[in-house]
Amino acid sequence: MISVGVIGCGHWGPNHIRVFSQLSGSQCLMCADIDESRLKAIKAMFPSVEVTKDYRALLANPKIDAVCIAAPTKYHYPFTQEALAAGKHVLCEKPLAMSYEECMALKAASEKAKKVLMVGHVFVFNAGIRWVKEYIASGEVGRIYYAHSERTNLGPFRYDVNALWDLAPHDIAIFDYLLGESAISTSARGLKCLGNSLEDLAFATLDYPGGKLANIHVSWADPRKVRQITIVGEKKMIVWDDLDTLGAVRVYDKSVERTSKYYESYGEFQLLSREGSITIPKINLVEPLKAQGQYFIDCVEQGRHPDLVDADRGAHVVRTLAAVQKSMDQSGNLVRI
Repeated sequence: MISVGVIGCGHWGPNHIRVFSQLSGSQCLMCADIDESRLKAIKAMFPSVEVTKDYRALLANPKIDAVCIAAPTKYHYPFTQEALAAGKHVLCEKPLAMSYEECMALKAASEKAKKVLMVGHVFVFNAGIRWVKEYIASGEVGRIYYAHSERTNLGPFRYDVNALWDLAPHDIAIFDYLLGESAISTSARGLKCLGNSLEDLAFATLDYPGGKLANIHVSWADPRKVRQITIVGEKKMIVWDDLDTLGAVRVYDKSVERTSKYYESYGEFQLLSREGSITIPKINLVEPLKAQGQYFIDCVEQGRHPDLVDADRGAHVVRTLAAVQKSMDQSGNLVRI
């Protein structure tokens, strides 16, 4: 039984407390937050969980084996560093830190402490995304041309990081996972349209090896909540929609074929679209946060390295985010990653 402490009881913290309280191999012993009202709410929901306003008291508790950090982004690096120094395994919410160098420092600290360090890229544990990964690997899609993601809503608004750093880590982690490699350059634009000091929306184009493109649209200023990714391949196309109640994944048997047919009109191209069926595969759904929590507990229990979401993968996402931010600051200039 792995005993877990959760630092940060805001938006995601209570979900982590619930998950680690429900998994058969773990228990949530303690949580920390500076907001007294949040602690009272947690105590009402989880009477057995000890609460404290001092996160250092949690880190000093010898009964706690692992720590989940769900505090605001600016605290991810120092809290993770302190937790590792205290001899705890760490699951840190995305992004792991605010710079690539900080991520590498945390990786070194975890190796020195011989503790598991895992990043909360929860969509890597989404059953639909995993199905898409396997389908691409099967060769059914053919060569990937490009991918597009849209992650929008009206709010929720944050004041510690902008919409890019809040939302885009998910899509960058997904693209890196699906394509099996990291982006090499980017061009991006952002806008502060709600009068905030931080960008409320961003459009980023990522260049991947082999000429593949991925486009990301994130926003706090849109009328609809959208969580959607499109993959366009040589043979087939895929749409993943996390909010689709009929089925998160649709496979479109559509492609473009070359033809040697002679056309008299110069306005015609020697390309023909091939229209096929649309398939909704049956996918056994599991709550991604539970799957992520179980993976973390398994790694801790078995002394395994969290290959899917380790510090290196977290660092690649942060390095990409920093490059996108730099391009936004330079009004869309191409930035190497």
